[in-house]
Amino acid sequence: MYYLNCFFVYSIIGHIIESFVYDIYGGESGIFYGFWTPIYGIGCVIIIAVYNLFFKDIKMNKYLKALLIFLINAFLLTIMEYIGGILIEKIFDITFWSYKDLKFNIGKYISLEMALVWGLASLLLIYLIKPLFDKFINKIPTFFTIGLVILFSIDVIVTLVSKI
Repeated sequence: MYYLNCFFVYSIIGHIIESFVYDIYGGESGIFYGFWTPIYGIGCVIIIAVYNLFFKDIKMNKYLKALLIFLINAFLLTIMEYIGGILIEKIFDITFWSYKDLKFNIGKYISLEMALVWGLASLLLIYLIKPLFDKFINKIPTFFTIGLVILFSIDVIVTLVSKI
């Protein structure tokens, strides 16, 4: 339940932040009707799972540990962003982002600049955000999580039916 709750909490937070940014700069936030943007939830779950599986209980130099967390998550999140961009384009015929204007782009959906952002974001999540939010996430009742799963499932179905 922990990772499922992380998915929903960080999907909702990502949606709120992205909606705020798009309100300022214009554009559309996400493809779903609900109050979540799953790519952020998936990304945060990846970061937390990598940390818990490989780094949480390991004794190593803290700077080396931070560097490895940065590099591994920058790579994994960049791959996730690439796959997500292609899937959204193929399924919905929409391009939500393009990094073609960035100096170190690798095609439309990924760039070295954004990989660095994802690496920094992973450190921020692990060392600052996660410790604060875990207190809340661990207290989310199971029935509430099941309700979110049902709402999210309905949203996925409605989105697929209405936008394809």
